[in-house]
Amino acid sequence: MKKKTVISLIVILFVFPIVVTAQKAKREDLPGKYREFLDLTQYIILDEERDVFLQLTSDRERDIFIDSFWKQRDPTPGTDRNEYQEEHMRRFKYANEYLGRGTSREGWRTDRGRIYIILGEPASKENFEGKIGLYPVEVWYYYGGGRKGLPPHFAMVFFKRGGFGEYVLYDPVADGPTSLLVGGREMDFTDYETAYNTIRQMAPTLSLVILSVIPGDIPYNFSPSPENNIIMAEIFESPKEDINPTYATNFMNYKGLVTTEYMTNYIESVTDVATIKDPQLGLNFVHFSIVPQSLSVDYYEPNDQYFCNFELNVSLRKGEEIIFQYSKNYPYYFSPEDLDKVRSNGVSIEDSFPIVEGSYELTALLKNSVGKEFSILERNVDVKSDSGLPQVIGPFIGYKFQEYERGIHIPYKILDQKLVLDPSKSFSSNDDIAFLFMVSNLERALWENGKIEFLVNGRKENNAVKKSYSIMLKGYSYRDSISINQSIAAGELTPDYYEAVIRLMDSDGNIIDSKSEEFVISSSTVIGHPISFSKGFPLSNSFLYYYMLASQNRKLGRFEEAESLYSQAYKMNPDFKNGVLEYTSFLVEAGKYEKAMEMMEIFKDEGKFRFQYYLLKGKALMGLEKYKDAIDNLLEGNKIYNSDTGLLNSLGFCYYKIGQSKNALDALKASLKLNPKQENVKNLIDEIEGKD
Repeated sequence: MKKKTVISLIVILFVFPIVVTAQKAKREDLPGKYREFLDLTQYIILDEERDVFLQLTSDRERDIFIDSFWKQRDPTPGTDRNEYQEEHMRRFKYANEYLGRGTSREGWRTDRGRIYIILGEPASKENFEGKIGLYPVEVWYYYGGGRKGLPPHFAMVFFKRGGFGEYVLYDPVADGPTSLLVGGREMDFTDYETAYNTIRQMAPTLSLVILSVIPGDIPYNFSPSPENNIIMAEIFESPKEDINPTYATNFMNYKGLVTTEYMTNYIESVTDVATIKDPQLGLNFVHFSIVPQSLSVDYYEPNDQYFCNFELNVSLRKGEEIIFQYSKNYPYYFSPEDLDKVRSNGVSIEDSFPIVEGSYELTALLKNSVGKEFSILERNVDVKSDSGLPQVIGPFIGYKFQEYERGIHIPYKILDQKLVLDPSKSFSSNDDIAFLFMVSNLERALWENGKIEFLVNGRKENNAVKKSYSIMLKGYSYRDSISINQSIAAGELTPDYYEAVIRLMDSDGNIIDSKSEEFVISSSTVIGHPISFSKGFPLSNSFLYYYMLASQNRKLGRFEEAESLYSQAYKMNPDFKNGVLEYTSFLVEAGKYEKAMEMMEIFKDEGKFRFQYYLLKGKALMGLEKYKDAIDNLLEGNKIYNSDTGLLNSLGFCYYKIGQSKNALDALKASLKLNPKQENVKNLIDEIEGKD
């Protein structure tokens, strides 16, 4: 029997500000029909919509809101039927009737139920239950169709972890192929190639989907790419595309809502965000840490282990536009011997990603499937252009340093030193305080004669502790950017609020730049710091970072910067086909048709990329006004996959340009049937029919 233990892990801090928010109903206090509505719409409702719904005070308001909610999603407004609502309710009912079998949970709450509700019936399924050497595995295959951001063809893999319980969604990065193998725990988790070959011998078709959600896509070095997490985020967000939440935020005169409570089980957290320019890559990264104030854990009796399962969803916005998003899973298992430590200290989930210059809104949603708990990090991030002048970056404050090899990127690491931090920045008298900072754009003359003045100033009005340290820059090997680590014993400081000030000074004592950060020395003799949990990324795959930055610039409309980054990423690894495909797609979007035609030829004989080859070539030829050649290629692509709205729209436009109105209307109306909310397509149809 599986026993469940819910343990409250409280992170004790000095003072928390009292935040007054609009009164919200709790889900459990709502009448049954409205709780059922929240369950029914769990995977499609926007955060803003849920916030407004929970603030409504009468059943009449809730009924009006529900009616408005479905109308926003009606593909054929003005008719008696709402096909979207009917299909969604059919999927929800199917999930409950068939996908909850063998589990104590309702079917819609399971991973298979979630995917079925979001994506519908798969195009095909494969079942590997009873295969010797494999835990039970099930694969669902889908076509992306006209849905935004989804690949033309992809697979969802479910498996019974350890051979027990319900089917859960498999993550190539977090779970890895060894999790599918009986006895896989005894294998090297990072030896993806061996695990892949082992599974390939047992089940060849399964091996095609264990390293990537794109069937047959074998990643570079057999190491699953973070691109999988990006695709999964797009899948989970796909039901929310094109839904404007304005109707909800203005509903019943509620305006300017603060959307920090995403679910009933919202857990406050302590967070930290830092922007650091990596001295090896020369790229800016956002680093962040989230420590939930309470944490539910479960017990897995067969392995005598406690665990919690985190899912991190990150989005970076510029106004209303999402310029970057991804998700990661962090399954965390620990032995009963570590239970007291976890109870006392809590867990810090850390991550980082590259970012282009600009001002953005960062949102990180951290979910723990055990207890269905959620925490939110929301922060404005400002990445300024490099002035070229000497400057201080930091300081960043933690409680110790850990040494890592330079070839691994990990949050809060500079060169070979990772700062282990507690976002509360609170220390006991028995702690060490670790300070990490950088001096960038360092000129040789300043390096030879300049220094760092490191000040620690207490805030008490009387008898405040003040300490100062001088660090000569010449004590470090000269380079454009140097990293400095400094540790002091907290016992040298009395309990107080402190400010650490880093001053960069020239030989005459002039302050060139100054930065500061605050921390607290507690009167407690012991403070438990959270257990840091993060994932390393090999810099041998750093070309992926350049693709991420290129994509961000692309969404911001900075095509020149995007092209430069795509070009650099391509040169770093010209064999990364998915990246080359994205680069080629960008060139078509940017109007660089001739260059796109050259790039795409590498896909001509690649079977799994043939659809994209014909689609992009057709669009490039259309841009060059070679409409007949474009039609030939688009028709070839349509033979492979005939439900892509982008292809059908391009085909219809090309037919229109050569005067074949009937063929143009056939293609455009087929596209409109797939996605009725295409105003530009409707307008073109009206224009063609008007001329005829």
